[in-house]
Amino acid sequence: MSMIVAYILTFLGALAVVLTRLRLRNSHAGWPLAAHTGAGAVAVVLWLLFLIFPEASFLGGSLVGVIALAFWWVVTATGLMLLVRWLPSRNRGKRAADTVAAADSWTESPWLSVLAHVGMLLGVSWFTWAYAISAI
Repeated sequence: MSMIVAYILTFLGALAVVLTRLRLRNSHAGWPLAAHTGAGAVAVVLWLLFLIFPEASFLGGSLVGVIALAFWWVVTATGLMLLVRWLPSRNRGKRAADTVAAADSWTESPWLSVLAHVGMLLGVSWFTWAYAISAI
């Protein structure tokens, strides 16, 4: 059962990375978006290799799992940074929020981004917990 959960969360994590990239492609998100996308690609590939290959092999071994988890945490941190930048703030002023909101034509509020990135945090926490107790 935990392997099914791992594959579903991996798919949802990949989806969050791709949708964030598509959603903010016209914004001036800079290095956090590039780090989010790059780390996301590496995390998904390494994590899938870790899940698919036998534990006795190099690609299914603990080193690949730990490296993949590290990349998942980078994806989560940069995704939350992007989310915080998207949310309106008194300190940044109306113009900063308008700039990011103008680049986001999918919704008029951050609910989709909040769902994706809080979900990513929960998913990566589950990955880490499942890895630590050898459930996956």
